[in-house]
Parts: sequence; structure tokens; C-alpha cells
Amino acid sequence: MNKHLRSFQILLLSCGLCLFIAQPLVALAAAESPSKSNAGTLLGVIEKGTLRVGVSLFTPWALKTKEGQLIGFEIDVAKRLAEDLRVQPEFHVFDWDKIVPALLNREIDIIVAGITITPQRALKVNFSQPYATSGIGLATNTALTKTFAGPNDLNRPEVTITAVTGTVSEDLARRMFPKATIKTFATSHEAMQAVTTGKVHGYIEHEPIPTFMALDHPSIVDEPLSEPLLTTKSGFAVNKGDPDFINFLNAWVISHEADVWLPSSSKYWFESLEWRKNSKETP
Repeated sequence: MNKHLRSFQILLLSCGLCLFIAQPLVALAAAESPSKSNAGTLLGVIEKGTLRVGVSLFTPWALKTKEGQLIGFEIDVAKRLAEDLRVQPEFHVFDWDKIVPALLNREIDIIVAGITITPQRALKVNFSQPYATSGIGLATNTALTKTFAGPNDLNRPEVTITAVTGTVSEDLARRMFPKATIKTFATSHEAMQAVTTGKVHGYIEHEPIPTFMALDHPSIVDEPLSEPLLTTKSGFAVNKGDPDFINFLNAWVISHEADVWLPSSSKYWFESLEWRKNSKETP
């Protein structure tokens, strides 16, 4: 009886010792080989071989060719990013108000859509450091403003400045030129037409529209400012909890600013009209 009891005790002790040794080994294995459900986004992208990219159609950030193919600054950026990750890009087009929810629901891995870095958005997503700079600029009617010495001359009651109704550009126009007459339009097309036909002195709008207006109508429209009235910075947006992805994206931005790929691509899409020959639309 005592002999059997002693054997049983030894067996229990052995089992306990095995469990004691096995537990840290299992934990170590789990740490070294994380499951796909717990893997960070960067690891998941590499494992799948596909980078799911969220974009939104805004010319020239992202648009479609006559054949329906996606082109644009953000499309080029996403393709180069995927190439450097050695994966294939998979584009998903969303309306602007649906793109952040799509990231949060993990329908996509990353937003590459000229999304402006703001504190409010950073509460929901993690941003990389900026890879693009944009802002709100000014286009003026050359004939109406040829005697003006500078932007301060626009801040007079007899000067009419336009913007699209209910936009940040309208708010900026009222703040920067409080003495001027502010006339708003429902669409950007109407506001642009008001400038080119001489009905208003100037138009405040997000870049690159002022730049494109000056390129399209060089004898009628001028872009008098060397810098935007308001500057914004755009970054990649990914889900929270993936520092490795942010680290890679920051390194990617630094590298391609240094080799001037990013500045060159930005200049092509935002400071020229060469891309229009491959597009089915114009701004």
C-alpha cells in the first residue's frame, strides 16, 4: 500500500515538474512565433505578401485614367512603399468619411491619401512623420491686382475675395482679410470662374488648385505667394499598437526625402500638368 502511494506521489511530482518546465517554453514559443491574429500590421503585411492601401479620389492625389486605372501622387507613393516592403499593393477606394473607419475595422493596413496630421485624428490612429506638405493658397486675377504691392492690399473693402462656402478656406479668408468683401460660391468651379472672368480679385483654396489655375491661365491668373497662407502636413496612418510599422514608415520617409524621390514625385504631381495626358479628368 505504502509502496503504491509512494509511486503515485512520485508520478504527481513528475507531472508537476513537467508542467513547470513546459509553461515558460510555451510562452517563449508564443513570443517567438506570434499568431497571425496577434501579429503587428507590419508582420501581417509581410506574411501575406500584400499591402492593403486605403485611398480616396481627389485629383491629383488619386484619380482614374481613361481606362479606369488608378494614378496619382498617393498611388505612386503606395506602390514604392510596397516595392520596398517586397509585397504587392492592393488598393481600396473609399469616400473620405469612410476611410478612417475602414482602417479601424482592419479592412485595410494603411491610409495613403494625403490625410492631414491633426491631434484629433491622432487619438484614433498612429501617424508617421510627414511625407508631404500642402496647404491653402491664393490665386488672384492679374489685371485686377497688377498695382497691388502685396497681400495686405487685398485687405480693403473694395476688394472681393472668394472661397467655397462652409470650408476652412472661407474661415481663413475672413480671418486674414477682415476688411475685404468675402463672396462665397457653392463649388470650386464657380469660384475659379469668378477669378478668370474678373468678377473677384482673389480666390483662397487648398493647393494645388491655385497652382493649377495659374498654370492653366498664365496671362489671367497669378499665384502671388511663395508659401501657402496655411500649411498642412500629411502622413501615413496605421492602427495603434504597431510601433514596428511606424518605425519602418518613418525610416522610409527619411530615406526617400534624402534620395529626393519624394520631392521629385511631389513636383511632378503638384507643380506641373504633365500627368493630365494620362488622366480622364482635369481639376
